[in-house]
Amino acid sequence: MSAKDNTNRNLILILMILVVAAFRLLAFKYKELSNFNPVGAIALFGGAYFKSKWKGYVTVLLALFSTDIVINYLYTSKLTFWYSGAEWVYLCFALMVLVGNLLEKVNVANVLLASIAAVLIHWLITDLPWLYGTLYPHTLAGYGESLVKAIPFEQNMALGTLVFSGILFGSFELAKSKYTFLQDKKQLAL
Repeated sequence: MSAKDNTNRNLILILMILVVAAFRLLAFKYKELSNFNPVGAIALFGGAYFKSKWKGYVTVLLALFSTDIVINYLYTSKLTFWYSGAEWVYLCFALMVLVGNLLEKVNVANVLLASIAAVLIHWLITDLPWLYGTLYPHTLAGYGESLVKAIPFEQNMALGTLVFSGILFGSFELAKSKYTFLQDKKQLAL
């Protein structure tokens, strides 16, 4: 694969991530879509397909950071670059990219398992009780209560991750079958 092909492949990956990231903005207008978003799928996709793994982390985290700024502005009419607990949310996204990195073969079963792992990572970390001040007791019972209250949001995240994983992974795999510059060296050797 030439340097030009690799650059073009990376541009396609970035473009796909940015287009799908824009769907996060729909939740502002349509509250029933709360947490039905592509964040898990974007993280898995970036982790799975960027040859230079650092590019997957940077692209994914920047796409999510930039859409966070827009979403926060829509809700508060203020530019907010960081919010309380953001470090935990971004830790989740970085771990989801890592899960994508670990996908050795992209197929339906592996993407499904990775999607479930992404949702579990988000659920178990972002619902730690101390992230919400005094809303939940900082105990194991408080953690359990927080996890239970989060189930509707995590169900939406699971659906969003599955739907957008299908779109991202399916589209890219289809495109790879048609355009050799999108394939990696292993596939070209076959």
